[in-house]
Amino acid sequence: KDIDVCLMVGAMPRKEGMERKDLLMANAGIFKVQGKALNDFASRDVKVLVVGNPANTNCLLAMQAAPEIPRHNFTCLTRLDMNRAVSQISQRLGTSVDKVKNVIIWGNHSNTQYPDVNHGVVVDLPTHGVSTALRAAVNDDAWLNGEFIKTVQNRGAAVIKARKASSAGSAAKAICDHMHDWLLGTAPGEYVSMGVVSDGSYGIPEGLVYSFPVTCFSGR
Repeated sequence: KDIDVCLMVGAMPRKEGMERKDLLMANAGIFKVQGKALNDFASRDVKVLVVGNPANTNCLLAMQAAPEIPRHNFTCLTRLDMNRAVSQISQRLGTSVDKVKNVIIWGNHSNTQYPDVNHGVVVDLPTHGVSTALRAAVNDDAWLNGEFIKTVQNRGAAVIKARKASSAGSAAKAICDHMHDWLLGTAPGEYVSMGVVSDGSYGIPEGLVYSFPVTCFSGR
């Protein structure tokens, strides 16, 4: 009762050979019920993070079942995809992940997402205190426009194939990153990727749950 943070991770897990959309029928009922419970009992300012797949759709279903809770209080996890993209870039450049900033994930937490490096930078490259645009730092458009995108889009399937189960530790880390930035705010000049309810920005239909670059401050 009166909870302030809700992490919705309980869902039928994705198995090898399955796409996230295959989970829709099994998980839709779960998130409708949980959304109603939030509407009936949670704080009106509860911060909801949907992790169970298909995360964008499940977030929308939970939100629709909780009409008394503001729409901007519902999010879904695309930080895992952003972290995967950042990891690929940092490995390519031989630097640490904390040096790679402002990589964007657009769209769904699925293999239709678009990892975007065009506004990203790597700090302390080539020297301390200097930032370089990611595309210039990598200096390999063929890789950025091809293998990089496909690797990030299909990383979930690769994890399942390798360990016969979906992501665990990396997903938990992404959840912590997401909530940290939402509750405590993003660093000045930086943005992160979250699945949020579109207000019509960037030509995305209003009301759709979609991954955008966002900044956070004062718990918003």
